[in-house]
Amino acid sequence: MRCGRVRPALLRPAARAVHRQCGDDRLGRARTLRARPVRPARHFRPPALAARSHGRTGARGGSEGVSIGVLGAGAWGTALAQMLASDGSPVLLWAREPELVDEINTQRSNRLYLPSATLAPTIRATGEVAEAAACEILLLVTPAQHMGSVLATFPAFPRDLVLCNKGIEAGTGRLMAEVARDAAPASAIAVLSGPTFAHEVAAGLPTAVTLACSGGEAQWERLSAAIARPSFRPYFSDDLVGAETGGAVKNVLAIACGVVDGLGLGQNARAALIARGYAEMQRFGEALGGQRETLSGLCGLGDLVLTCSSTSSRNFSLGKALGEGRSPAELMANRRTVAEGAFTAPVLVERAAELGIRMPIAEAVGRLLTGAPAKEIVQELLARPLRAEGAGE
Repeated sequence: MRCGRVRPALLRPAARAVHRQCGDDRLGRARTLRARPVRPARHFRPPALAARSHGRTGARGGSEGVSIGVLGAGAWGTALAQMLASDGSPVLLWAREPELVDEINTQRSNRLYLPSATLAPTIRATGEVAEAAACEILLLVTPAQHMGSVLATFPAFPRDLVLCNKGIEAGTGRLMAEVARDAAPASAIAVLSGPTFAHEVAAGLPTAVTLACSGGEAQWERLSAAIARPSFRPYFSDDLVGAETGGAVKNVLAIACGVVDGLGLGQNARAALIARGYAEMQRFGEALGGQRETLSGLCGLGDLVLTCSSTSSRNFSLGKALGEGRSPAELMANRRTVAEGAFTAPVLVERAAELGIRMPIAEAVGRLLTGAPAKEIVQELLARPLRAEGAGE
């Protein structure tokens, strides 16, 4: 079984310039960070942490480097593989469909999910889950509702699992990191989340993300060295809950913004919805133990602004179609790709109720997905009692 091997040459200046999300905010600048006091719950990372990894030959791979793979060959998984291979590094990409495996390996394309990209020659596709599971660093891009069952097939040995999907598990209300810990207890879990459209990442356009690491400094060194590229910049966090809730709630809010667009309610309404939706995201994230500063960063507010303003978002497109009067059943039956917000919305509403949190916008999306008329839902939201902006709902 051959995973892609990230070569020692990967440890380049771009990897050394990776910063803590709440520290240096200058995208693309490699200046050494000044140490700042932080809350006791956070891991303190000394200045220029990533620089200390220069010259390493790999976290666990000796002189051959670290093997890296991507599980899931949809648009986002394929884009991540393309980004990782942009410097010539070999990358293993798992796809479920045998015909897609063959297309990637022989034609260097993924016409079904990412037709705009000519794939790098160092990407190798496989249909064998066991081969992908052997990678030392594995980016998981499977649909959120199926991730647990996929991980349950993995052999139990230490690896870094980087969760790149966004959602809350139906039936249990667990975040993806909780699912991964239970299904793969020997693995070190990280969450990669932020404002990312697959076609832009694949094209090498500048992108910044949050990389939240459960394994502290050691895991951050491994992953930042393996994942950072000149146009793909991770920022460190140790707040997995904040990183996950930002992405999961954002998907639901993007559906709501799409509805506003589909109904032709204007830019004022969309801006108001983003602001009020962000307040709901903060309440939910903090109730689960996430940190406000994480939710105000790339994986929360940043992702929300991007996804709630473009038809490139699957969730926004779903909401737009709902606002235009199409039925949820029809839309879900005819979609080739997954709009995670549709699965997350009912679970989010249920979990929020358990926590005693009011989330009117998320609740409205949940009702829309059961077939309630969009105009009626909007009228009900606008008719809610007036209150102070920070009143908790």
